[in-house]
Amino acid sequence: MFLTIIFSPLIGCLFAGFFGRLINPKGAAFISFLGVIVAYFFATFVFFEVGLSASPCYIQLSPWIDSQLFDGSWGFYFDSLTCSMAIVVTVISSLVHFYSIGYMSHDPHQPRFMSYLSLFTFFMLILISADNLLQLFFGWEGVGLCSYLLINFWFTRLQANKAAIKAMIINRIGDVGLALGLFSIFIAFKTTDYSVIFSLAPYYFDKTFLLVNFKLDLLNAIGLLLFVGATGKSAQIGLHTWLPDAMEGPTPVSALIHAATMVTAGIYLIIRCSPLYQYTQLALVIITIVGAITAFIAATIGVVQNDLKKVIAYSTCSQLGYMIFVCGLSNYSVSMFHLMNHAYFKALLFLSAGSVIHALNNEQDIRRMGGLLQSVPFTYVMILVGSLALMGFPFLTGFYSKDIILELAYAKYTSYGTFAHWLGVLSAGLTAFYSFRLVFYTFINNANGFKSSFQNACDASISMGLPLFFLSICSIFIGFLTKDLFIGLGSPFWNNSIFILPVNSNMLDAEFIPFFIKWVPVIVSVFSASLSILLYHNFSTTIFNMSMILIFQVVYSFVNRKWFLDRLQNEFFAKVILKFGYSTSYKTIDKGIIEILGPKSLVYLVTNISNQLSSLQSGFIHFYVFFMFVGVILFIFKTLFWPLFFFFLTIDTSLYFVLLVSAFLINFT
Repeated sequence: MFLTIIFSPLIGCLFAGFFGRLINPKGAAFISFLGVIVAYFFATFVFFEVGLSASPCYIQLSPWIDSQLFDGSWGFYFDSLTCSMAIVVTVISSLVHFYSIGYMSHDPHQPRFMSYLSLFTFFMLILISADNLLQLFFGWEGVGLCSYLLINFWFTRLQANKAAIKAMIINRIGDVGLALGLFSIFIAFKTTDYSVIFSLAPYYFDKTFLLVNFKLDLLNAIGLLLFVGATGKSAQIGLHTWLPDAMEGPTPVSALIHAATMVTAGIYLIIRCSPLYQYTQLALVIITIVGAITAFIAATIGVVQNDLKKVIAYSTCSQLGYMIFVCGLSNYSVSMFHLMNHAYFKALLFLSAGSVIHALNNEQDIRRMGGLLQSVPFTYVMILVGSLALMGFPFLTGFYSKDIILELAYAKYTSYGTFAHWLGVLSAGLTAFYSFRLVFYTFINNANGFKSSFQNACDASISMGLPLFFLSICSIFIGFLTKDLFIGLGSPFWNNSIFILPVNSNMLDAEFIPFFIKWVPVIVSVFSASLSILLYHNFSTTIFNMSMILIFQVVYSFVNRKWFLDRLQNEFFAKVILKFGYSTSYKTIDKGIIEILGPKSLVYLVTNISNQLSSLQSGFIHFYVFFMFVGVILFIFKTLFWPLFFFFLTIDTSLYFVLLVSAFLINFT
């Protein structure tokens, strides 16, 4: 049952990929969908057995690497954290597969697309069920590979090629940090097995090690290196620029990547390594600050985006910031709760956006939409529900997780906790603003597009509408139904899968913060949503007049250009690295020093000596006689004078040194 969850998507992937041409596209789509729905079916049983019945399962499948110094095996560990993630991954993946049957029905390469989706699901399940960091790294790189394949699915598009390469390269930067973290863990703990590492973590508190001759705290260094990997995968500030460009792939790809799989892998890594992070105070502070800044900056950029999918993409980046900074506050269960809630309403938003794009003949600019309320009313209701859940409207799914995150940040009573709280409140207001800006421009505003886009607009089909309806129900009720199980005080659900030191726990303190502070996020969100509708509906002329003011133009240009972070990345990092890679590393070191001193010089030396020796074969007798004479002279010299030369070799070298110094002093005195 446990292994079926992992390997059934792989079987569906292989059938759809290798035999998709033998069976029709619908057959390939059905087989791949069957693989993930079987995984979901068994994941529900595992959730009951492992999560609700508190019966974790460990499976040692087979040996993998056995080199005496290192023993790595294929092992799977199912605890409360794994089964919770498995439920989210398989639910969202099943719905995306079902949605793709209708959305990609016109594409001639649908079997390949469905195969990639199933492979993506398989690698994510490998990642979350691994019992060691090496196997987690295998799944980690697998989802990175699949993201490249899916973003670049329409490989004839130049922008898709560029976006896929960008995602791959930026994730490789983060993976360098993760790999260094794994190496450091192996050097310190002599293993990558979770059970050994987490049980020994307290004994390595305040231990130091040398890195490039710098003395560093061991656990803090490991925590920060792992966080670099999480920063790349979960799109935190600095390595976040790949996420919006990933929208070049088909819309179901965006829903799968942004909702439940790739971008949540970094969050999962931090939560899984909570026994390590509890002894790394510096790393936790940095994680909190980076997450809060990411939430705010991504929210500001989302306000001025005009691409339908990119607005939702920046909201994903902002919500990931919430999940990261609450991990920095040592409330991993709350981060996991928000991750699960976010998966439902973010998948709902992306798939609903796909329905709009499908209805408008692939139009994505919200300024060329409007008036769709009558054409696609079902999709309008779905996007409205998703937007309300995203902004944290009371009693919807997002309300129960986002508000408790902000309350916990305030109740930390530290400078970085307060910093994260107020940036989180501002981000919540901006999220509500751009969510309803999107709703207004897409559905309520007057139609601004081309007639050819609107004349055939129709609502989602059954295959596309059923997943939206199911996700809308989850976006309304799932937060209320699961909050006591996942984050309730005294809930035994997480057992030993999440570890929090008593000194870092502040869940109880959050219950006694001022009542006004608890309602500030809701008030700010409702006010921002109302302001958005009011401004764009009744004061559009005022907004146009404001755009003529210089200071407004400067601020808008700065935010619209994504805080110039892409330019900073290209100008100050990419160009320098490329120049170093070509001029220094390639031309000077590789083609210069290494080749001259290495293989090139050896080849030249052998060739030159061969040519010199071959020139001795002149064919003249007197030439050969001369060399014979030289040989006889050398032989006589060796016979007569070699014993004397050997005598000098046996003399102690210090005597030669004394003789040289004496000669030097005689000449200069």
